[in-house]
Amino acid sequence: MKKRNIESTLKNISLNKEPPKVFFFIILLLYFLTYIILARVAHSKGVVVFLGVPVPITLFSGVFSSLSNICIIFLVVLFKKVGFITALVILLYQFPILVIAVFFRHLFSSIPGIFSNIFTVVAITIIHINDKRLEKFQERMRKQAVTDMLTGLPNRFACSELVSDLMKKDERFAAVSIDLNNFKNINDTMGQEVGNAILKEIALRWKTLADSHLSGTEDFVAHARGDEYYIIIRGYVSSDDIIHTIETYEAELERKITINDCDYFMTACFGYAEYPTDSSKNGNLISYADAALHEIKRQDTSTKILHFSKSLLQAEQVLEMERKIRAALENDTLFFHLQPQYYASHKLRGFEVLARMKDDDGSIIPPGKFIPVAEKFGLIDQIDSRVFKKAACFLGKILKKKDMHLILCTNVSVRHLMKNNFIDEIKDIVRESGVSPDHFEIEITESIMIESVEKALQYIKELKGLGMKIAIDDFGTGYSSLSYLNKFPADMLKIDKSFIDVMNNSDSSKKYVATIISIGHVLNLEVISEGVETDDQLETLKHIGCDYIQGFLWGKPMPPEEAEKLVLSL
Repeated sequence: MKKRNIESTLKNISLNKEPPKVFFFIILLLYFLTYIILARVAHSKGVVVFLGVPVPITLFSGVFSSLSNICIIFLVVLFKKVGFITALVILLYQFPILVIAVFFRHLFSSIPGIFSNIFTVVAITIIHINDKRLEKFQERMRKQAVTDMLTGLPNRFACSELVSDLMKKDERFAAVSIDLNNFKNINDTMGQEVGNAILKEIALRWKTLADSHLSGTEDFVAHARGDEYYIIIRGYVSSDDIIHTIETYEAELERKITINDCDYFMTACFGYAEYPTDSSKNGNLISYADAALHEIKRQDTSTKILHFSKSLLQAEQVLEMERKIRAALENDTLFFHLQPQYYASHKLRGFEVLARMKDDDGSIIPPGKFIPVAEKFGLIDQIDSRVFKKAACFLGKILKKKDMHLILCTNVSVRHLMKNNFIDEIKDIVRESGVSPDHFEIEITESIMIESVEKALQYIKELKGLGMKIAIDDFGTGYSSLSYLNKFPADMLKIDKSFIDVMNNSDSSKKYVATIISIGHVLNLEVISEGVETDDQLETLKHIGCDYIQGFLWGKPMPPEEAEKLVLSL
């Protein structure tokens, strides 16, 4: 069997799935059945009694004509080009028959059929042309959604999609998580431009290696972020083959890299996990590969390649963090910071609530450490609720001192949103705060649109009914069908910081952010950019029409006391 390269694999996982072909033949069969019945009804001289009144059977010809046209439209909508050509052939084939019937056989009852066919041809042509335009646009969006803008490799989302697809097919494969060693030092000493050039060179080498199949296996290389990469390995026989493939990529990495006449020698650590050996279909194989990688980093030894083992999930530091989270919830020591959000004109819009937790020694634990553990152990909904309640009450206190329309934004996890008592919980918090619901904005992630559409829609509509605003957080980091996005009664799109970081590095990066803003405005949504840290980024966002700004440039996350001073000073 011919081995697939990265591009063909990427195209396959981002492809629109058509309905089963059997539906095509079912629709055709229904069409011909209705057409045959239509022919008989149109020439019938019989009558039927309807509500006590005799009705000529010929009057029902319009019903079956409409049903046949609906079948034709279904062909075009569901089966795109093939359906359109099939429908066009059927309709054009009928024209001579209808014309002969009218002009030569003087069957004037066929005149409506001629006009019906003309109108149907016009309708399916419009549908087909519109579908082609929409397909091109969605293809562009799909490509951007699964491609890393810096390196041109598939991104983490594409890698996750491939893993899910392979698990559904029950295909054997291995996921390799890679982290470059000491890359931060290069960025700090030589600058980000050199660092980016090195990342691009590594990506080019590994893509060339993957497409050449010189490793002996079928490989899919992706760039996750920064100095992190993934490789999905297929077509191997034994674990030795996996090690051989990893060592092949390692050797390619360790060849000298020359940037601006300076030589760089890179090394990396590789953690990997296999399906189905290490994970069931419900398991997160990429996380397992990450766990193996983190263990290598933690050990800080000469080991460069490590296979995942179940014991890594019970690492002491993870259990210790769980203990700290539970203690913080029990002792009510969780607190929050507020990061200001501004209109592009620099007028204060409101604040985003950010959960914070202190370690036993009083130092603040980074959210990146305790949030993933809270999600893993099912504690994130309690953190969401506790922090939102405190922040809402704080907002109520501020508004009593300063009458202005401030928006308080809080992030809600998928787990929290899906709880049966979620709406009642939100209502209780709003009631206790004494603040009108239109001061609150609930942030959700794109994954909700894919994972739990119907239930999420129900709850979001209830939130909107209360008067709250809805924001889609980290928009663009994953791919959600535009049809899903259009269904959601959202008010705001939040552009992820990762896109803002590289926005001014290239025209394509800038155009991608501009496209997201345009999509938001087309859907009557406002757009806010997160992680704005430089004047250049600010000027670009203003130029391409971003509505709101959030980031260190205009305001870092601050304690409630500082946020209160900021509001009262206005």
